[in-house]
Amino acid sequence: MYTIKKTFLFILFFLPFILHSQVSNDSLRVLKEVILKAKPYQEVIPVQTLSGKLLENLASHTVADALRYFAGTQIKDYGGLGGLKTVDVRNMGTHHVGVFYDGIQLGNAQNGVTDLGKYSLDDMESLTMYNGQKSEIFQSAKDFAAASTIYLRTKRPVFEGTKKTNVLVRYKTMSINYDDPSFRWEQKLSDNVSMSVSSQYIKSNGQYKFRYKRKNLDGTVAYDTTATRLNSDIEALRIESGIYGKIKNGSWDAKVYYYDSERGAPGAIVENKFSDGFRQFDKNFFTQAFLVKDFTEKYKFQARAKYAYDYTHYIARDTTSVLGEVVTEGAQSDDSYFQQEYYFSGVHLYNIVSNWDVSLSTDFQYNRLNATRKGIQTQFSFPQRYTALFSLASSYRINGFKVLGSVVGTHVQEEVRYNTKAPDKTEFTPALFLGYTPFKDYDFNLRAFAKRIFRMPTFNDLYYTMVGSSTLRPEYMNQFDVGFTYNWPIKNSFVDKISFQADAYYTNTKDKIVAAPTGNLFRWMMTNIGQVKGHGIESVLNIAMHVDNVQLTTNLTYAYTESRDYTKFSGLELSSYGDQIPYTPWHSGSAILNAAYQTWNFNYSFVYVGKRYNGNVNNIKINEVQPWYTHDLAVQKAFTIKTYKLKGAVELNNALNQNYEVIYNYPMPGRTMKFILSIEL
Repeated sequence: MYTIKKTFLFILFFLPFILHSQVSNDSLRVLKEVILKAKPYQEVIPVQTLSGKLLENLASHTVADALRYFAGTQIKDYGGLGGLKTVDVRNMGTHHVGVFYDGIQLGNAQNGVTDLGKYSLDDMESLTMYNGQKSEIFQSAKDFAAASTIYLRTKRPVFEGTKKTNVLVRYKTMSINYDDPSFRWEQKLSDNVSMSVSSQYIKSNGQYKFRYKRKNLDGTVAYDTTATRLNSDIEALRIESGIYGKIKNGSWDAKVYYYDSERGAPGAIVENKFSDGFRQFDKNFFTQAFLVKDFTEKYKFQARAKYAYDYTHYIARDTTSVLGEVVTEGAQSDDSYFQQEYYFSGVHLYNIVSNWDVSLSTDFQYNRLNATRKGIQTQFSFPQRYTALFSLASSYRINGFKVLGSVVGTHVQEEVRYNTKAPDKTEFTPALFLGYTPFKDYDFNLRAFAKRIFRMPTFNDLYYTMVGSSTLRPEYMNQFDVGFTYNWPIKNSFVDKISFQADAYYTNTKDKIVAAPTGNLFRWMMTNIGQVKGHGIESVLNIAMHVDNVQLTTNLTYAYTESRDYTKFSGLELSSYGDQIPYTPWHSGSAILNAAYQTWNFNYSFVYVGKRYNGNVNNIKINEVQPWYTHDLAVQKAFTIKTYKLKGAVELNNALNQNYEVIYNYPMPGRTMKFILSIEL
């Protein structure tokens, strides 16, 4: 990795000067300003989008940070720069969220979790979240199969006038020892083909002060100390390149992505245990391609393909380790995992008549997991999974109505080298979406949907040593939603736009895959015993205003959620029966306030997560996790010096220096300042 870093730093600092002769003075990349909002009436399904200037101006730098501003999402952050960051939508579980990177899903067959902390916002053009699925039917079967979907779209090259080259160099630093240089190069190869190359290097010791305070059952203070978060360091390198082309009545693109990191995996702070020896090494590589073409006015086709290779190495050298929130003595591990994935998809869309479309999607995916596990006596299963999916969908529009229906068929077959394999599985899951615009003169839109989803157990669920169970059934869920969107027709000189969307939903999960204790306190087994029922409301308000030359944008979200555990074991209700499931707040919300004036930009953002309970079993006082909120501020100024266009930014995160935890016993950083300087040619 040392050689790669030297190469990266050389390119970073010398590339702008090498390419300067090719760059014209008007080289600033133009970003179309799009704001967090509800889509117009054409969208049947609830959708939130964050893109353009608003995304660029947020005091956030990973995808996980930005997704906090979507109503109904919960980010599970295990603290520090190196900590795992995952997303949960409507408390249905992280495994039910499909995360798509430039149209193809990011996968992890081992544990089913996508670590969003690996993905920077620097190259992101937009983040979009759908509950249910997209309103269109011209999409892959994988898109139809998820309970909710998040689409990460990277920037495409844009060239002004006769320009053929864009170059951006950026450097970030922070008050907690953090260095983050990056660059992006875009090149126009012909009228129909362009390419981009971008890279980012991050290095930090990850150390920050935190306060650790715990109370006894009687309310007296058990612990109250200030310490430094250790083993949260990170050194990471990201390189990606894309090529984009246009063909007659279509387009294509291809991408290569590589991520290499070494990081501390900070453990839980338990009874004054402030350090641990967990280390994680990652190498993630994938290459993917996409093609879409209109063959006739009635027939369209798109194809996707992907190959991915993921290497993960875990080291635990401590005399203690943490399983959930239980401390066990003497556990050590030195494990390496090797994943491979092949994926192919073809989608056909046919327009029967002007207002009636039908589509057929077929997907095939192959996953394989190998491992080397030092000190483990039992044989690893070495599983392979073959997954075939198809979706048949249709949409029909008449007057103010739109109806979209689909059915997804999934067949899964597995092979193992050792031990017992999971049985083959075939499932069919339907969905129905309705949209109605009752008034011709008002942009008011009603919607409703019902969708059945299931998720396959992961390789860890099925085969993890002394934990997995190869007899697990898929996890089934029914999701229902009703809502509306209204865009006010504004006719004054102050307010430019007001839009509001609200949704109410209900979910019912059966055969939920949970970890249940066995006869050995420290040996758990995955089993289907859970049932969770949830309901809630979500709302998004967007206001755009102007005062003379000052542009003002306001985005507010609020969500109320109940998600309760109705699990029975051997026909008996557990002690947690009827309790709110862990880390589900009743109330949560966010606010973004942005003001732009000439070359200045001011941004204030706020996130609130209410009271919830930690991962222990019952909703009792000692298991409460207190509400947390953060205030983030950012100021940006654009400059022009000769032929260079510069932008400087100062960001203040957690401005009130609140001590808080997203996950119990994983303290988050206090007040930090970040400085950013970018040069664009």
